[in-house]
Amino acid sequence: MGQENTTHTFHIPVLGLGYSVDTPIKVSHFGISSVASIVDDEMIERMRKLHTLENGEKYVPIHSKETDFRSRRITEYLNLMDRIVNKNFETLRQESFREGSGIKRYFELLPDSAPLKGHYLKMLASSDAEEKLRIEQYLRDNMQKGAIDVNIMSKVDKLNRDVHGEMLPDEFSDASAALRGFANSGLTSSLVLSAGMNPRLYNYLENFKDFYPDANGQLRKKIILKVSDFRSAFIQAKFLAKKGIWVSEFRIESGLNCGGHAFATEGYLLGPILEEFKTRKQEMFEELFALCQSALLTKNVAINQKPGLKITVQGGIGTAEEDRFLLDHYQVDATGWGSPFLLVPEVTNVDDGTLKDLTEADHDDYYVSNSSPLGVLFNNFKRSSAEKQRLDRIAAGRPGSPCKKKYLVSNTEFTAEPICTASRQYQHLKIKQLEEMQPRPDDFEAQLSWITEKLCLCDGLSASALLKNNLLRQRENKAVSICPGPNLAWFSKIYSLDEMVGHIYGKVDLLSQVKRPNMFVNELNLYVDYYKKDVAMSAKMLNEKKKKYLQKFSDQLIAGIDYYKRLIPQFENQTESYRADMISQLKKVEMDLLACRLEMA
Repeated sequence: MGQENTTHTFHIPVLGLGYSVDTPIKVSHFGISSVASIVDDEMIERMRKLHTLENGEKYVPIHSKETDFRSRRITEYLNLMDRIVNKNFETLRQESFREGSGIKRYFELLPDSAPLKGHYLKMLASSDAEEKLRIEQYLRDNMQKGAIDVNIMSKVDKLNRDVHGEMLPDEFSDASAALRGFANSGLTSSLVLSAGMNPRLYNYLENFKDFYPDANGQLRKKIILKVSDFRSAFIQAKFLAKKGIWVSEFRIESGLNCGGHAFATEGYLLGPILEEFKTRKQEMFEELFALCQSALLTKNVAINQKPGLKITVQGGIGTAEEDRFLLDHYQVDATGWGSPFLLVPEVTNVDDGTLKDLTEADHDDYYVSNSSPLGVLFNNFKRSSAEKQRLDRIAAGRPGSPCKKKYLVSNTEFTAEPICTASRQYQHLKIKQLEEMQPRPDDFEAQLSWITEKLCLCDGLSASALLKNNLLRQRENKAVSICPGPNLAWFSKIYSLDEMVGHIYGKVDLLSQVKRPNMFVNELNLYVDYYKKDVAMSAKMLNEKKKKYLQKFSDQLIAGIDYYKRLIPQFENQTESYRADMISQLKKVEMDLLACRLEMA
């Protein structure tokens, strides 16, 4: 069994389909954990070929006509990453502690709070050659790799057909095949499940013994739930616990101040959500363990020791002070830093053109959109080449995208087989229907915009990785979709891994010249903007149900503002003027919100 990682206090979350698909190869040997998406098996197969050949191994392709090709591609890719990381780690571990060596960099990157960092500093300071060698050996023996974790967005789960057109059983659905790909790999790491509960997928977990704890409560493969509030986290975890599946970590993500898809909670803000997890963690732990233990007994599995349960948080963290406050005040086990790593080329796959656009972008370039075919809010970037292509296609009278990968097909409004709302086929049919309805000109434009706003994310979120690694084939779409969190607007340069990690731990300050509100205030502003837009859109048809929803939403925002007012004195690692600014910012947002509530009333 792999040891619990105690090196770094942050992880790099999943970034799109391709942006972090091989990030573990780049950072795991330095003890940094990261998450790779296992949704796009076509891109994964090309990345497998690239890294196989680069590492002197023989590449044997897995063709899409082969049985169970999707899960097999994923298994082989994960096993390849594991081999590469192990090789890189062992090479690094055997290096001498000379200036510029990988092993020295490993320890320099560690936070001062890491147990090994103290030993490393003692070794550097020692003038006793024998003691130096003894500490060096201790350091080598206790180094740890970062985890190679994987992510499945549970809603990306279409059913599939075989080569003869016959419908395949449920276990060959997209999400189930990806899950099987991870389960059959040799990794000892975690599966991050995001985007809410998928009962078919959650039931399928029962088929793999690696997800069950051994007698000592240890797991070869762990489950991490990415969640945005306590209630939904508890419901999902109980569903799994009743099957004997233990949730090892709740990865709390800001509803709106995050990258990728955004799930606007009903006005519940990150601070109060973290407070609830902090106060109810033990209660939740005991209830989940009792359910899990009972379920395992029916499967003839007995556990003598309780498995661990971590709480981590991500979404909009921007400074070392914010990071430290989350760790100390809410007692979370780690934090997630995602979007800022898009500006670190040695860690993520961002093509040169998109990277340049990100460094030159301002706040207005980042916005929450309805671009996702999943019908969930999506953090979009106005300067992306995919957004430009979308507008060009509309201007040419050909809105929508060719639909080749079909990961996000879900709509059966016009067809027996599900199709994607970003596809040319769907948008053509929907616009034709709209024209036949002949709504008023302003309504027509609004509805047309809603139809054509959808983007092809299957190609767009993989294109950058293929472009950067010269893997795009002739005539394939080069348009890049990217979905950074709005927090990235504060970062405006290309950084090294050392600079970004140093920033997280307060060794350097990459935002020293930037006036940036606290992350909680940033998120609050996003929620109030969302609320105001919802009020404006509902103005014409405000029924009683919608009115109650908006009332509850704004009540939660007011409660959140009151919570933050009480919290501010506890920001002891910030200056008095910082706390005063935060109070005035909260009052301003509160007045804005109350004015909007009056308009609605």
